[in-house]
Parts: sequence; structure tokens; C-alpha cells
Amino acid sequence: MNFIRNFCIIAHIDHGKSTLADRFLELTGTVEKRKMKEQLLDQMDLERERGITIKLQPVRMKYKDHTLNLIDTPGHVDFTYEVSRSLAAVEGAILLVDATQGVQAQTIGNLYLAVEQDLTIVPVLNKIDLPNADIEKTTDEIIHLLGCKREDILHCSGKTGEGVDKLLEEIIQRVPPPKQTAQEPLRALVFDSFYDDYRGVVASIRVLDGELKKGDKIQFMKTRATAEVLDLGHFSPKLMSGPTLGNGQIGYVVSGLKELSDVRVGDTVTLKDNPALEALHGYKDIKPMVFAGIFPKEGDDYSALRDAIEKLKLSDSSLFFEPEHSQALGFGFRCGFLGMLHLDIFQERLKREFGLHIIVTVPSVAYRVKKTNGQELIVKSPQDLPEPSSISLVEEPWMTVDIVTPEDFIGNVMGLIAEKKGRYKNTEYLSAGSHQRAMLHYEMPLASIITDFYDKLKTVTSGYASLNYELKEYEKTKVVRLDILVADEKAESLATLVWEEDAHKVGKTIVNSLKDSLPKQQFVIKIQAAIGGKVVAAERLSALRKDVTAKLYGGDVTRKNKLLEKQKKGKKKMMAMGKGKVDIPTEAYLAVLKR
Repeated sequence: MNFIRNFCIIAHIDHGKSTLADRFLELTGTVEKRKMKEQLLDQMDLERERGITIKLQPVRMKYKDHTLNLIDTPGHVDFTYEVSRSLAAVEGAILLVDATQGVQAQTIGNLYLAVEQDLTIVPVLNKIDLPNADIEKTTDEIIHLLGCKREDILHCSGKTGEGVDKLLEEIIQRVPPPKQTAQEPLRALVFDSFYDDYRGVVASIRVLDGELKKGDKIQFMKTRATAEVLDLGHFSPKLMSGPTLGNGQIGYVVSGLKELSDVRVGDTVTLKDNPALEALHGYKDIKPMVFAGIFPKEGDDYSALRDAIEKLKLSDSSLFFEPEHSQALGFGFRCGFLGMLHLDIFQERLKREFGLHIIVTVPSVAYRVKKTNGQELIVKSPQDLPEPSSISLVEEPWMTVDIVTPEDFIGNVMGLIAEKKGRYKNTEYLSAGSHQRAMLHYEMPLASIITDFYDKLKTVTSGYASLNYELKEYEKTKVVRLDILVADEKAESLATLVWEEDAHKVGKTIVNSLKDSLPKQQFVIKIQAAIGGKVVAAERLSALRKDVTAKLYGGDVTRKNKLLEKQKKGKKKMMAMGKGKVDIPTEAYLAVLKR
């Protein structure tokens, strides 16, 4: 037990976690040189293309007679859930800070998660080989943040490998070994899982008490599902089968279970014949924040979409979904995500891994609605909002927001947040001297953050600011359902929930977007945005006009007027008959969604 160390790497996005993990794998000889490639632990093509980690990835390494179990984690705020799961399975964490960028908002957010789990923190300065690395300033920021000594902070370069061997030795020295509880009944935490077409559900586990071996009859304590251990082993980083998984080890277990709902992340595995008395405490349970409707472009892809979402749910526990029906788009699902990047990655994975083409409706947040009869509802889509007369109170989620920015941009950031209905709390300075960086603390409604806030923040700070947010509480608000009518027919899928004072502005944007993207018909199309029976914005799309006078030449002008009058009457008749006959093409939906 004294020769096992379990640790993970936490950092802001793009601070070099996966590159440092590559150097670990090289230095410990876990992966042969000829098989080595950049970001080896990032298994998805999508992760490599975007240069971000989406899925946590465990790996076992051998170094100086020690077994080192590393978990590489994502950095983006949308994947905080993956980080919290990694932290629950280890005793220590490398806090990685980019020497060129300094402490960022998600560095601090992830650090707080690690401190809550009572982990040993090893602060490390990365990218020290770069010419613009400011080691002194970044060191001061880490000392301000952690209250540690200057000599406790290690320096390394994930790219060149400088200082990586010293870092591994310090991990062995500083991170405590797992507790010796091999005699206790088996308890293992499921911190991740994925689906294999041949083996069924494969669960990633951390054994906290007891021992697990092939052939054992096991039980999942929350779902009560029972199974036999068909195979187990560790990640190296490919699956390496072994006879047992001992106390303190991290590995995988194949149980042959085919039902995705039987293996839940956060569940405890125990032996069926000698069960543990109580389950392990999982980790912070995170609720989805952003909801969007996901519909197949082709109606007969519905069952394929359901299977695909269920498989993705297995490797992405923060995903929420339930069936939904729309008049315009048919059968689909209302899905919940942790943020807009999460939604973006989800639809990209559906396209790549399952070959599905989908339509995504306007993302919205979850509102709490109290009706006049005392009933409480969670409203995830505009269609669920009750009639205004039956609503007594609507509450929306507010977030605590931390923004780290150079002091030169503080005014720009404050101006942007004032536009987005944010409330200022206080400002902290991360270091002394000139060119300081400040951390601004705000409270903001989630609806202001989910659309384009992050892009605008990057714009007003020339790309230097970073953002971290988490749920604070629900607060009272005035939200209305904005309906979009095309040719006097409601287009259900285009309905959105908006603040009452923003209804005209949002309505105007949507009707203008539709005017530009809808194909013309033989008659004039009315496009309106309405709240209940009140129209707040309107546009008209003029009719396609055939040149009926083209065949005329010469003769009296009355002949021309007669044909034009006849055409005018025909258009009126068509407009009367053609109401509701306008098919809104997918391109028009997408134009509105991207508004």
C-alpha cells in the first residue's frame, strides 16, 4: 500500500494538462516511444482537433518501484462534473498553472473542488520554457491563492520534459498512500463508465476497501443490479487485464451488464455475498443548467437517436434527457447540459460517432414556476409554461460568477456585465505591482450567460479574461413566452422564454432573421412575434412575382393593367387559402437558433 499513489491533474483549459501527462507516460516507459503521439490520453478525434480534454482518462504508471495512478481531467467549466468525479477517486492533485497566463478563473474553481475533497495539492508552474513566461508574477499569484511557501511550487515544461522527473518524485513524497483497509468488505466507487459493443458496460472504479477478483459476484448498491466479474484490470492506457484489483487501486471491471441504467456513475460496487453496510459518498451532484430540444432531421431516425443518446449518457453522466414532441419537428428529446460547450460537443459526437443529423431548438434555462393553485413546476421548454393568468411566481437560476482579467480591462468587463443584468459583489487582486490581474466577483442570471456572454467577454478583454461560474440560488423574475407566427400559424419550435422587458428586442431579431431566411411564396407572408394576443414585432415577406406582362408587346396599356389586376386578385385569394401552408425549412430554424 505504501507504494501506491493516486493523483489527478487539475487546471484551467489549455494550461498543458494532457501534454504533461504525455511526458509522464514517456518518462515512466508506460507507452513505447514508437507508439507515442501528442495528447495520447485524449481518445476522441474531437478532443485532438479542438485541443481540449472532454473526458477524464485514467492511466497506471510504474516509477521507482511505485505504482502511480493518474487521472487526466478536462479544464472547461462545462466539464466540472468530470473533474469532481476524478477528485473523488484520488488522494492528491497537481494544480497546474501556465507561467505565461497565470492563475485563471477555472484554476481557482477546480482548486476549491479539490480543497472540499481534502486532497493534497501540489502546485506546479508549467510552460517555463516559453520566452514570455513570467515566473515571478505567477509564483506570487499561487502563493496568494494557496498560502504556500515559494519553495513548495515546482517548475516544469510539459513540452520539453524539463522538471518532470522532479515532479514525479515530489508526488511520491507529498501525496499520501491510500488507507490500509484490505480486510473490510469490498467498496469500490464507480467514477466513470463506457459502453463496449461486445462486453457491455465497462465501469471505471476506485477500490477503497477490500479486494475484487475475477469470478466474484458483485452488486451495485444504488441500482441493486447484480453481476459476475467477467474481467478486470487497469488502464495502461489501453485496457490491461489482471487477476485482481486490490485496496487503493484504480482500474476497470467488466460485468457483462447490457442495461445502461444498471451502472450509474457515483454508485458503490460491493460483493453480493459479503456486502458493505453503507455506500460510499459520491461527489457533488451537478444538475443540468441549459435545456434544448434535440430532434432527428429524418423522422425514422428517432429510435437510432434514442440509442445514441443512451450510449452517450453512459460516458457523460451530467447529460439529462426525456422524450418530447413538437408539432413542427415530430418526436425528439429535451436534453439538459451544463453549458453551451457541452451542448456543442454533444451534437458533434452524435454526428461523428453515430452518423446522425439533428435539429437543436433554442437553448433555455430551467425556470421554477409556482401556480396560483399552489402547484410547483420546473419549466424546461417554452411549451411547458402555463397560461399567464395561472402563474403566481416565476423564479430563474442566478449564478456566482468569477472573472479573472488584467486590470486594464476592468472597466470593459463591468460595462458588459451591467448590460447583462449582473450584480457587482467585490474585486480581489491576485498579485501586487504593475500589470496586476484582478478577480471580479459578480452575481448574474444564467440566461445572460448561456448565449454569447463568453464570446463578448473575450472580445472586450482582447482574449485575456477567463470565466468560472456555479449555481447560487433561484430568484424571482418576469419571464414570458414569446410565440412566433408565420402566416398566422404558430411555429411552436421557434417559441422562446424571454424577460418581459426584452420581448420587443428579441422578437424583432427573430422576425428579421426569418424574413432573411424563409423562401418566398406566391403570396405575402406575415411574420409576427407575440406575447399571448399582443404582437410585439412584425415583418412582411413580399410575394414571388411572376412577370405576367412578359408575353405582351405593343397594344393598349389597359391590356397590361388588366393582367396585373388579375394577378393581384389571384395573390389575395392565395394568401387567404395559403395560411398555414408555409413550410419552414431547417435552414430557417438554424438561422434563428444562431441569432
